[in-house]
Amino acid sequence: MSVQFLRWFLAILLTLTALPAHAQSLEDLARQLPEGNFADRAQTVSAIAATADPRAVPLLEALAAGDLNVVEPTGQIVTLSSRGDPVEATDAITGDPVGEVAKASVERIRVNNSLRRAVRTAIGQLTLMSPDANTRLTAARAMFQAGDPDNVELLDEAIAEEQNPAVLQVMAEARAVAILRSDAEPVAFAEAVDTIAARGDRQALGILQAALSSADADVTPTIERGIADIQSRLALLDVGQNVWYGISLGAVLLLAAIGLAITFGVMGVINMAHGEMVMLGAYTTFLVQNFIRASFPDLFDWSLAFALPAAFLVTGLIGVAIERGVIRFLYGRPLETLLATWGLSLIIQQSVRTIFGASNREVGNPGWMSGSFDFYGIAITWNRFFIVIFALIVFAALLLVLKRTALGLQMRAVTQNRRMASSMGIRTPWVDAMTFGLGSGIAGLAGVALSQIDNVSPNLGQGYIIDSFMVVVFGGVGNLWGTLVGALTLGVLNKFLEPYAGAVLAKILLLVFIILFIQKRPRGLFAQKGRAVEA
Repeated sequence: MSVQFLRWFLAILLTLTALPAHAQSLEDLARQLPEGNFADRAQTVSAIAATADPRAVPLLEALAAGDLNVVEPTGQIVTLSSRGDPVEATDAITGDPVGEVAKASVERIRVNNSLRRAVRTAIGQLTLMSPDANTRLTAARAMFQAGDPDNVELLDEAIAEEQNPAVLQVMAEARAVAILRSDAEPVAFAEAVDTIAARGDRQALGILQAALSSADADVTPTIERGIADIQSRLALLDVGQNVWYGISLGAVLLLAAIGLAITFGVMGVINMAHGEMVMLGAYTTFLVQNFIRASFPDLFDWSLAFALPAAFLVTGLIGVAIERGVIRFLYGRPLETLLATWGLSLIIQQSVRTIFGASNREVGNPGWMSGSFDFYGIAITWNRFFIVIFALIVFAALLLVLKRTALGLQMRAVTQNRRMASSMGIRTPWVDAMTFGLGSGIAGLAGVALSQIDNVSPNLGQGYIIDSFMVVVFGGVGNLWGTLVGALTLGVLNKFLEPYAGAVLAKILLLVFIILFIQKRPRGLFAQKGRAVEA
């Protein structure tokens, strides 16, 4: 009888020990977070993720941010919504207000980097099966960053059910990273290398290089092949990125030089104050933005639309005043004109320093010009993208003025033969004034654009005046198409030289190139029929 009883007792005991332990609730697990060391807390985080409770996501996000606290007398996990003593507390799970608690009774739950990684992985596990595609994408990216081999099974389940191609791609890449950090079979390892190599960016290169340092000899050739593929693609991307940087710089040079090209071509004036017109356009933008911020803050995103005509009018009128007040008395004396405009540039700079001070002024980017986007692996910022578009619009508008308006016809006539144009009834002094005003107004537009990518200071124009003259001389004096080609050519060449020679030496090399070039073609790439023909 006793033997039979013993057998029944052992069977019951074995059955009870084989049963799974009763799952703990999210509330119970949250109360365990302050206990133990960081490794113990990481295990608790994993247990929280296993509950699949949707309330766990904000709880873990608060933990990673260092915002979780424990009320020591009660063990309740809270977040604090105020400072001082006492403090307002909110339950971290339910979001219900707890009320005021003494600051001395609250202790923050500390986290370190390893615990944050565990939290990111746990959040990824909780959100990977979300019905929202953006949530799943965020979770897959978090797992990609974590690269935890323990996530492979979870990712396999998610990949089997995923229908969104973009999310599926990121999940596959996250799985590949996890496999590369595990003891996978060579076939699976090679597939993971191919997946990461197909990504082709610098992050993928870093992942494969890290895997190569600890890989076995039998998989080393596979990793080296993937690294070589990525390096080849990155080399091409670097070329494309430099081309974009060059186009961006060329657009800036085009805006700065195009006004100089028409004044130099029509009037033959070397205007050393042209850079100051650019600077005044930037300060006009600063004043317009300050007025809009103070009076109409809701219109800030449209501030550049108001700044463009204002800058054109301000700098255009100043240009007309300079031509009528100084330059018209110095025609035919290029050296004296150069010295006079250089003196004017110093006067304008000092006047701006007196009014605005010598320090940089902040000009904000509208929301639609902030941030960047990726174009086949090439990073393009929105502000430079719109500046390129704006430069092309200004170029097209100026071409339209020259080809389709009476002022443009008279400007072309004066450029080709001033004496004949005057004898045909064209008021050449009026054409000179309007041309100088138009060139200065376009320089003001350049200042509006430059205010979005450069420091607005009294010295802003000085950084572009030499480059502007190089563009005009290289492209051909007075020829707009030559200015466009010259600006883009010099911009791209400069960006290709900078990585090897440095910014200063690159400009010196470009200057030497232009000096050698004009020895062969003194009138630039596109020779303009003008004053040289008259001689």
